[in-house]
Amino acid sequence: MATTDKASTRDRLLDAAADLVYHEGVSVGIEALCRSAGVSKRSMYQLFESKDEVIAASLERRIPLYEKQLAPDPEDAGTPRERILGIFERMEAASVRPEYRGCLFLAALVELKDPGHPASVVAGGAKDRMKEVFRVQAELGGARDPEFLARQLMLVFDGASARAGAGIETLEGLTTTTVTALLDAGGVK
Repeated sequence: MATTDKASTRDRLLDAAADLVYHEGVSVGIEALCRSAGVSKRSMYQLFESKDEVIAASLERRIPLYEKQLAPDPEDAGTPRERILGIFERMEAASVRPEYRGCLFLAALVELKDPGHPASVVAGGAKDRMKEVFRVQAELGGARDPEFLARQLMLVFDGASARAGAGIETLEGLTTTTVTALLDAGGVK
């Protein structure tokens, strides 16, 4: 029974941290985090050494969902070009939802500004894996310079995510048109 309680306390903390960080940022206070999770600070510190560790663990836990929502399905029979465009189509669709605040991982990196922070390490790893998805698809599609194209695609992805998440820009057709031009210029079939 105690193991189940401990696991549910941990799950509640991680879920609350991910939600609060996404909507309010990484500067969310420990009191707000514990209140949202319905746990005491004592319980939090029994599971984690610091709020930083809670945030890093909550980000780590969100990576599979992030990758599932955005990355192309390995079983997808589409062309590499279609897979890349599909990522941006899914981002455009997500960006119109009222709860959309952009990319959780990018927001954490920008807000923390410390590449050594535990949450920055996790967020940076998630962004690196996304870039690798672009690089692999670009290579499969015959890009002249898959690494450079992957960097360009990340720039569009992160820039669009940040602008839409801040409510500055709507993405409908914007990213897919931009990415189509990059794919054409990069020689991706």
